[in-house]
Amino acid sequence: MAALLESLSVPRSSAVPSAALSPSPISASSFSSVSGFRKQLRSPQFRGLRSKSTGLRSGIGSRTARRAARIVSERPPPPPDTAVDLPSVNESTWQSLVLESDTPVLVEFWAPWCGPCRMIIPVIDELAKQYVGKLKCFKVNTDESPSIATRYGIRSIPTVMIFKNGEKKDAVIGAVPKSTLTNSIEKFL
Repeated sequence: MAALLESLSVPRSSAVPSAALSPSPISASSFSSVSGFRKQLRSPQFRGLRSKSTGLRSGIGSRTARRAARIVSERPPPPPDTAVDLPSVNESTWQSLVLESDTPVLVEFWAPWCGPCRMIIPVIDELAKQYVGKLKCFKVNTDESPSIATRYGIRSIPTVMIFKNGEKKDAVIGAVPKSTLTNSIEKFL
């Protein structure tokens, strides 16, 4: 087998230095030429995961590539934390503002952590503006005034109650459309 290997002729290439292929013992000069050869044929090194752009620069492809790189949120911005226009009612003001009122009163029972409560806030604000002078609108935070919620049997929020002459007349439970609340209000005006 050794004779077979010695008889094989290997064509020399201009890229490989002749000293690297000679059967002579390894010297410092031949080692440096071999190491120089290895530097030229270095394999790619792993450098972690990197994302690179595809380099699309013109035409429709570039617009598509730019659109694909952007993240677009389809959700609307979150509603405000509390209603700005609606005054709050608590245990100390409940009697004077709600029960002793001359006009009908709409009261929303809500909590800041309740998602549907936050959804209905703009609807209640619109109703307060629509019925100015005919209807008073207030809100009760059930976390801060649990005794009021217990007195009226609030078991789920949001609950909207309508009071007239100090008496509870109607209650609507859940985040309902504006038309449902409007129909309920119109009965007592």
